[in-house]
Amino acid sequence: MLSEIHYLIRSKADGRYLTARPSEEASGYLLLFRENFDALSYLNTHAADLANRFTIESIPGTQLGSLLKRWGFTGVAVVSDPLLPKVEFLQHS
Repeated sequence: MLSEIHYLIRSKADGRYLTARPSEEASGYLLLFRENFDALSYLNTHAADLANRFTIESIPGTQLGSLLKRWGFTGVAVVSDPLLPKVEFLQHS
């Protein structure tokens, strides 16, 4: 996972990353996509009318840990199927 490039969805308005929140108290899990087109498919399927308000960013796996710490995320939510969506939650320690 560290040697891979991951793709994130980020708001153009306030710079926040798109997250999954299992509960309102949790800080959330950063949504990660394996391919740029997966992130675009996710946006177009689930938020087509808002897609132009977001951008897709790439990040190397080596920088993922520092991003999670800086933003205070609980972990990552790896989206393996953007259409359904199928998500695997991984907690950061």
